[in-house]
Amino acid sequence: MKKYIIANWKMQPQSLAEAQSILESVDEFLQGLQERKEFSLIFCPPFVFTEEVAKMIATGHLEHQAELGAQDIAVQDSGALTGEVSGPMLMKLGVRYVIIGHSERRWKLGESDTIVNEKLKAALRNNLVPIVCLGERERTEGWQDFLRQQTHGTFAGISPDDIAKCLVAYEPVWAISTTPGARPDTPESALESINIIKDVLASRFQLLNSAFLYGGSITSTNADDFLARSEFSGVLVGGASVNKEEFIKILSIAEKI
Repeated sequence: MKKYIIANWKMQPQSLAEAQSILESVDEFLQGLQERKEFSLIFCPPFVFTEEVAKMIATGHLEHQAELGAQDIAVQDSGALTGEVSGPMLMKLGVRYVIIGHSERRWKLGESDTIVNEKLKAALRNNLVPIVCLGERERTEGWQDFLRQQTHGTFAGISPDDIAKCLVAYEPVWAISTTPGARPDTPESALESINIIKDVLASRFQLLNSAFLYGGSITSTNADDFLARSEFSGVLVGGASVNKEEFIKILSIAEKI
C-alpha cells in the first residue's frame, strides 16, 4: 500500500535558498535509491514559496515522486477577502493537495468546524485533494464526543464519494511538541481515535473506506511506529520536514516499509 509522506513546512524555512536546499537533499536521496519506492511525497510550503517550489519539484527525481500541496485555502473562489488565496489560484500554481483544518488554524486562529467545512467544500470544488485534519485538544472526559462532533461538523453536507477523495489526518493536539505538557501518542491510542472517526463516517455518511494518516509530532524516532502499521496510510510531518537530516531519516524509514 502506498504511503504518503506529507511535509507541512508551516512558516518555514526563512528563505527560498533554504527551501531549495531541502528539496535538493530529498532529490539526492531519491536518486540514490535502487528503485522507485511506493511512497508519495507532498510538499506544503508557505504561500510565498509555492510557485518556486513547484518549479523545483518539476526537476530531477522529485518530478516522479513528489507533488505540491498548500497549507490552506480560502472559502470563496473570488471576491474581497484580503490576504486569502483561492482554489483557482492554487490550481494555476500546480497545487494538487491542500491541508484543511490543521490544529493550529482551529485552535490558534479560531477556525470553527463550519469554516473548516466551507474550506473543504472549496477544495473539492476546485478538484484539489483535501488533507483533512481532525483531533482532540485533550484526552479529558468527553473527548470521544468532541471528536465525533468535530468529524460530523467538518464533513457536514459532503457526499460519501467526495469524502472518499480526502486524506484524513488524525492530529492529537496534546501530542504535538509545541503544546505545553505534550506527551507522545502511540499507534494503539491513535487507532482508538481513528476508529471513532471511522464510525462517524460509516454511520452518518455511509463511507466504508478512507485513507488515514497520523500527524502528531512525527520524527525519525516514532515514524516507523506508524508507517509500519497497515492501518496508517502515511504521516503528516511538521517541524521535522524542514530539518534536512531528520526528514531524510524519515524517508529512509518509509523506503524500507
